[in-house]
Amino acid sequence: MKSTRFAVENKGEKTGQIIRIEQEQLTRHLDKVVKGTVEETLNSLLDAEADRLCQAGRYEHSEKRKDTRAGHYKRKLDTKAGQVQLKVPKLRTLTFETAIIERYRRRESSVEEALIEMYLAGVSVRRVEDITEALWGTRVSPGTVSNLNKKVYERIEKWLSTPITGKYAYVFLDGIWLKRCWAGEVKNVSILAAIGVNEEGIRDVLGVQEGAKEDKESWTRFLRHLKSRGLKGVQLFTSDKCLGLVESLADFYPEAKWQRCVVHFYRNVFTAVPKGRVKEVAAMLKAIHAQEDRQAAEEKINSVVKKLKNMKLANAARIVEEGAKETLSYYDFPSQHWRSIRTNNPLERLMREIRRRTRVVGAFPDGQSALMLVAARFRYIAGTKWGTRQYLNMDRLKENIAEMA
Repeated sequence: MKSTRFAVENKGEKTGQIIRIEQEQLTRHLDKVVKGTVEETLNSLLDAEADRLCQAGRYEHSEKRKDTRAGHYKRKLDTKAGQVQLKVPKLRTLTFETAIIERYRRRESSVEEALIEMYLAGVSVRRVEDITEALWGTRVSPGTVSNLNKKVYERIEKWLSTPITGKYAYVFLDGIWLKRCWAGEVKNVSILAAIGVNEEGIRDVLGVQEGAKEDKESWTRFLRHLKSRGLKGVQLFTSDKCLGLVESLADFYPEAKWQRCVVHFYRNVFTAVPKGRVKEVAAMLKAIHAQEDRQAAEEKINSVVKKLKNMKLANAARIVEEGAKETLSYYDFPSQHWRSIRTNNPLERLMREIRRRTRVVGAFPDGQSALMLVAARFRYIAGTKWGTRQYLNMDRLKENIAEMA
């Protein structure tokens, strides 16, 4: 045995090639055998189901017979063994329903969803073709992927324009910057987003829209879009101090209060603080928002400003003096809600997920593609536990309103 194996290994390149060719031929032959067996088995099952529905075999004379055959139609089915051709029986009066066809429909639907998910996750069309061939034995054409994208775009656009029902006391606003190619140049495009907490305390995605910039014009258009779709009952907006946002809020929701995100405010202050003193200043800022009420917080602001000036941090002191009170609006609401409404974290977490998803894309071909991917991800998240479990107990807010009345 040893000498034989040695001889085979040393016969040279020519023999190795012959062995590989025979292996390939054998593999192709086995594939045909397996595919033929699968096709024959499935067609036999279809015939058996037809006989069961008719309560008699083909050409069988029986008093129990309920129907007769009326030929068949052909249908292709993708299997792990490759694509097979089914001969689906047709009956004269009864509807022929088979578990095999239902499985095909479910498979077709799952394949479509998988293709859409792959494309929206930033996988190239070429890569989608390779993946589908590896998984299902069938190569999906670029035209198929394009048609699937059209379908999902229609669904997303319909979702984005759905009327907003009910009241949303708390609304969080933010924007994300993405890259797009324009006339051979890579430019920025902003996507604006809003989520809210409804009367049951459940979070929902309220809207997503492309904005040329995060400026007053873009925010005005976005807020007008939300208002026209029915957003109402807003008592508090939480966001960063984006350019033009606060002014736009006053135009559309003059009775609602605005809460400047505490975390974003801290970051603004840190830009005027030496790296070695950030930890010390952070503790001072956190003390402002650890007070028992608004009055105590305002007194703490004055104390922090004085301390920053004594530390020779004049710019940081100025930022705190001018903007810290904008971060105290949450004190007018139930204390049980403070941690959840004083920052933009609920929306920031979603934005981090969006950035992770869009990073693989690089630069989008246009703003519409960027919007569709972001909206698709928000739509998916809204359908998970995130959009079904209670985030806040809104009874606290009702009690708070009753006490103030």
